[in-house]
Amino acid sequence: ALRKGSDLEKAFATAALVYNNYADPENKLSKSETKSLLQSQFWHFIQGQENKPKYQEIISSLDEESENKINFEDFMILLVSLTLTSDLLQEIKNEK
Repeated sequence: ALRKGSDLEKAFATAALVYNNYADPENKLSKSETKSLLQSQFWHFIQGQENKPKYQEIISSLDEESENKINFEDFMILLVSLTLTSDLLQEIKNEK
């Protein structure tokens, strides 16, 4: 759909496609599916973060949500939050 899109547009389209591939018919992810998706599709960003307080806070908030499932908006907020705490983000910034 975005063959001529920018790299950023393609990145967000890819995130939407990955989410849709994991989501249930109601277009939501269970918390366990979300964690599985992160481990299989986002592991470079979360690798080594498990013992950091901010990472634990983000993952704990996922467990504390009142609903058993998250929607695409919450998923994107989760990705951005995890990216901002990632060591990989700092490495990317340092490559300028």
